[in-house]
Amino acid sequence: MHKLSFDSLLLKAIDEGLASLGNSPKRVVYFYLEKRFDIKKREIPYKTEEFVEALEKIFGLGAKFLEILIIKRLYETVGEIFEWDEEQTDLTFTEYIAAARRSYLKKKQWQIQYVSKELEEQRIVAYNKTH
Repeated sequence: MHKLSFDSLLLKAIDEGLASLGNSPKRVVYFYLEKRFDIKKREIPYKTEEFVEALEKIFGLGAKFLEILIIKRLYETVGEIFEWDEEQTDLTFTEYIAAARRSYLKKKQWQIQYVSKELEEQRIVAYNKTH
């Protein structure tokens, strides 16, 4: 699990998904998002619905391809398996993002609890050695 925040991981996944278009087109998309849709790159994690709407306006039906790439990359980064069912239309991009965020936070909480338990055990062992 990475030590980056979920928002950083999401931005990285978006960047990698857009990079599939090429570096120059990726920069154009970010420019367009900011100038036409008032979405700065760093704001995307807080404006995911607006981001998806902007992608759909820019790419039409092709936006779905980018959404899948972004979600797939994000799930790989947070250590989840992403399965896309073309017949399944009830989950949206933002819902996949929310599910990945919940999974990431749950794993992070588990890690904190595990490390805290290990530290407590080490403290007890160290105390017992000195007393």
